[in-house]
Amino acid sequence: MTERGFTLWLTGLSGAGKTTLARAVATELHSSGYPVEVLDGDEIRAALNTDLGFSTTDRRKHVQIIGHIANLLSRNGIAVLVSAISPNADVRAAIRSAHTSPFVEVFVDCSLPELVRRDPKGLYAKALSLALHDFTGISSPYDVPTAPELHINTDEESVLVSTGKILECLRRRGLLQRATMHEDRCSDTTETHVPHSRTHAG
Repeated sequence: MTERGFTLWLTGLSGAGKTTLARAVATELHSSGYPVEVLDGDEIRAALNTDLGFSTTDRRKHVQIIGHIANLLSRNGIAVLVSAISPNADVRAAIRSAHTSPFVEVFVDCSLPELVRRDPKGLYAKALSLALHDFTGISSPYDVPTAPELHINTDEESVLVSTGKILECLRRRGLLQRATMHEDRCSDTTETHVPHSRTHAG
């Protein structure tokens, strides 16, 4: 089977572990020779979307730009891993529809108490006390995916387990044909619960 590009879209609240997982999966794919690009929402905002704020309109445009870049790269054979809150379901659906290569949505879920515990800047605490406005998931809406290809609960499992689930999801869809380092590490082990708080970053 001919290998082709695709977009793996990790959506979830701030601190859920999207970027950690995107980089872990990227490392696995790169080690197996796949051309990989990680598009991190914060990095894209800092590099390309500095004129956009955090209004609903600007947030939508920010995500739309990321989606367009992902489509351009993936249709040219790149494995694109997107890490972005992307709160609006209709925007995510439009990006999926516009894609000319496979699009795989992963909902990176995490409980609010764990998100608060992880948050080094105390943004959740500020949002909960109303000192910070328009914070996604607290004072600004987040549309929970209703039918993602994969739903991961990052406060219940380790990065290794979560990464393995994502790689298996890609394999089941015929998007990976080469073995990864993850398979070698897990070949003689069974999945066990590892407290996510000790293994995942934001």
